[in-house]
Amino acid sequence: MARSCRLVLALVVLGLAAPPPSKSALRQDTGTVGPPFREGETITFEQIQKIQPYVPPEFWNQREFFFFDGMKLEIGPFFRDYSPAQPYHEATRRFAGQARIGPDGSLENYTAGQPFPIDQIDCKGDPQAGEKVIWDFDYRWNGDGERAHYLYTYWDRGEKLALYYEGTSKSIQMAHRVEPQYLSQEGDLFPGDLRKTVTGIEVTDPFDARGTALITNRYKSSDGPLASARNDDTWVYVPTLRRVRRISTAQRTDAISGTDFTFDDLFSFSGIIPQYRWQCLGRVDVLAPMNSTQKGYPYSDDHNFGPYGLSYANDRWELRHAIKIKMIPKNPDHPYHHKILYLDAQTLEPLYSFAYDRNQELWKIIWHNHRWSEDGDAADPHYYPGWTGVADPRDVKVVSDTIVNVQTGTGNRIEFWDNNGTPFANKGQVRRYIDVGRLTMGH
Repeated sequence: MARSCRLVLALVVLGLAAPPPSKSALRQDTGTVGPPFREGETITFEQIQKIQPYVPPEFWNQREFFFFDGMKLEIGPFFRDYSPAQPYHEATRRFAGQARIGPDGSLENYTAGQPFPIDQIDCKGDPQAGEKVIWDFDYRWNGDGERAHYLYTYWDRGEKLALYYEGTSKSIQMAHRVEPQYLSQEGDLFPGDLRKTVTGIEVTDPFDARGTALITNRYKSSDGPLASARNDDTWVYVPTLRRVRRISTAQRTDAISGTDFTFDDLFSFSGIIPQYRWQCLGRVDVLAPMNSTQKGYPYSDDHNFGPYGLSYANDRWELRHAIKIKMIPKNPDHPYHHKILYLDAQTLEPLYSFAYDRNQELWKIIWHNHRWSEDGDAADPHYYPGWTGVADPRDVKVVSDTIVNVQTGTGNRIEFWDNNGTPFANKGQVRRYIDVGRLTMGH
């Protein structure tokens, strides 16, 4: 992923050489000037100048990766209501005002719901605003977690490489649950359990990687000060070795199997919050894929993701209020100097992020497509059912992560369009899934 060579891109947009990087910022969230496009309009390649003020400058300046001849970008609803499930609302109200920022940007006295009311965070006047926003992101409404079939593909300057991974994944929220049956035991799925989340990944293809599986535990203490925080534990079953090995926590910032992703890049950020410094840079209005009308794996394998294979331009985009924050690693050996994240201000879902190398040059662009749980369709009308304590999920899920290494022209796309947060049917299934011994069963 971290390649030393750099590719001088000779691509053109609209038949002209790309102009120097734009210095203009995104349209500020003032509500005083309307956008030059309307709901229901289709933006073609020849019309993309219309949306320039509503995409991040870093994205616009690398637009040859994302916008292409023949694209049809549908403008969806402006500022649609994607408010979360009622139990999340109720937990937010019940525990309002209790959470606080502790040493190292840690989170203290948090039980469930949104830790800090997002509409009350003052980016300009509150020195802890960045930490509050990222904790709201970390504890955004996410159902039980993630559950999906995935396809991981590799791209090199527009060429789809033969290497790929296919399989299943599941993450489980072990603590800070909002369902009434768990709030009576302080939000724990299993009372007294030390884990915050458990994530499992299984590989089914290609043949030579089939059977590879991993489990990662993230602990409640990772929310605390660095001196007392416990790092993640990850175990991987490697079929060629026929044994389970443990992965060092330091490897979370290394490339995943030669890709441009690190584990901490998934969903724009999946690291441990107190290991970074956070700054809130302000609020903006941004256009982004928020509720897809087009679906890839596992529903389809013929969607047009553009000549680089890394674009969502053939889909519906929506105008959203967003919050822009900056992440600065505290570890001097971290590969990034900093990362800029754009988060949806209502759902806290990631929209875009931009990672800069140690020389403070733009290195990677990460962006996402999403799906709203309440908009079923003929392909899969019941893909995200409710469960005990949550009748209506009301959840915007990331269903595809795409990363572009702008220094090399390479990138990766992860598709998991059936992603949902419905839990397993019973706790017995949960116990079996989170058991490290599961990795060797059947081998």
